[in-house]
Amino acid sequence: MTTLTEPWVYAWPQSVVAGQTVALRAAGPPAEGEVQIHRVGLHRELVWSGSVTVEPHELPEDAWSHGCPCPDSAMVEVAPTWRSGYYEVSLTTQAGFRHEAVAYFVVRAPEVSRTDPPRPLLVLTTNTWNAYNDFGGRNLYSRGTRVSFARPMAPGYLRKPDGPGSRVAVVDAPDHGMRAYRTYLRDHRFSRWAGSAGWPNAELGFVRWAEERGYEIDYAINADLEVVPGLLEGRRLYLSVGHDEYWSWEMRDAVESFVAGGGNAVFLSGNTSFWQVRLEDDGATMIGYKDQFKKDPVFGTDRQHLLTSMWSDHLIERPENHMTGVTFSRGGYHRIGKAVAVGAGGYTVYRPEHWVFEGTDAVYGDVIGTGAVTVGYECDGCEFTMRDGLPYPTGSDGTPADFEILGLVPARLFGRDNDPSGVPERARSECEFIAWRVLGSETPADVARFEHGHAVMGMHHPGGTVFTAGTTEWAWGLVHRVPTIERITSNLIDRLS
Repeated sequence: MTTLTEPWVYAWPQSVVAGQTVALRAAGPPAEGEVQIHRVGLHRELVWSGSVTVEPHELPEDAWSHGCPCPDSAMVEVAPTWRSGYYEVSLTTQAGFRHEAVAYFVVRAPEVSRTDPPRPLLVLTTNTWNAYNDFGGRNLYSRGTRVSFARPMAPGYLRKPDGPGSRVAVVDAPDHGMRAYRTYLRDHRFSRWAGSAGWPNAELGFVRWAEERGYEIDYAINADLEVVPGLLEGRRLYLSVGHDEYWSWEMRDAVESFVAGGGNAVFLSGNTSFWQVRLEDDGATMIGYKDQFKKDPVFGTDRQHLLTSMWSDHLIERPENHMTGVTFSRGGYHRIGKAVAVGAGGYTVYRPEHWVFEGTDAVYGDVIGTGAVTVGYECDGCEFTMRDGLPYPTGSDGTPADFEILGLVPARLFGRDNDPSGVPERARSECEFIAWRVLGSETPADVARFEHGHAVMGMHHPGGTVFTAGTTEWAWGLVHRVPTIERITSNLIDRLS
């Protein structure tokens, strides 16, 4: 058990509709606390305030994997007037010094009306937030294999000030950028993983832009795709923004069935659906063995298709290309560490006549999105070949035959020559691991097939329309008001919703 020196709080459940109740669970040094709940978008809208008594509860040693059980400090009923959106809970105490803890929940929209035009549905990448969250100890990046949603988020995942180093993607000179990033996390006492996931990294910027442009959007969280029946029923447009790395089998089924039935999906995201996970304990726990997949109880059984390894693993045989058209195994990193460290940060345009470029004045060979590093950090691509100066997918990696490549940016997986943390002598590099899982082999020739990738922007039509940006950083093109990125985003929303 760990004695708490500062307050913490989380909301449960994390997704509700009007009329339901959210429990606020807080603990810390004994104090009276003030709570405010805001809907956060283009503006902060105060919807509820009140007082709570914060009582001491020791933090369990397994809080990261089994959650933080404590009594409910307050029960908040969601009023019918609360619009669908992201809601921030702030808890402030004055136990000697002023302390503030932050939590979140999402208000979903009710079922889609048969008479009103359906709004786009933004599904927040909360599985990925949870995978990186190291509150209470471990996460899926420090040898954990199960992580609980029923715990607070570590500092930096829900609120983060602007400034040099606030992004993982290097927007300055490579060395200075990485130093600034590490310094930023240290100075703000943020989790070392806070640059990789969380509300301020992508979704917040997208939501502010969308609301400023007058777009009305409904919200949900990743788990809703699995546990809320009919979540996509009656919708026309599903949106994924930012870093959307962890998906369950049921999530894939929901989105792919929606698109097969004529729905549209826009992935303004990267590293999308790279790892399979499973939800357990009525959605309170996420299971992900990753490179420890042989310890997964389903390994070697008739349930092996649910193995929590890469979706492109030859033991699962359901590469993410089938859904998005692209895969991280054919992408990698751009403008991070030694991976394309001084790359352009924007796409080279190959098919400017496509309707997504309408109104942009882009022509063949233009590079778009560079000033904001719209392409960076983690990128998804596909195997392709060039014919008469234009790229075409080979399809050998699972990319659909009708996938149309609209833009390209070089990217690289981490190998022995460019991993910023180095690779231990007897360990596999990321590139070697991916070759091993995709092909079942890691000969030098097999590894070489994955050493040079791309971020790929493109589109395919498996019933409805699917667009992918192939980068985690697309929303930054909106934050920095890059005209071509703004117009492409508007074209997608206007046409597909």
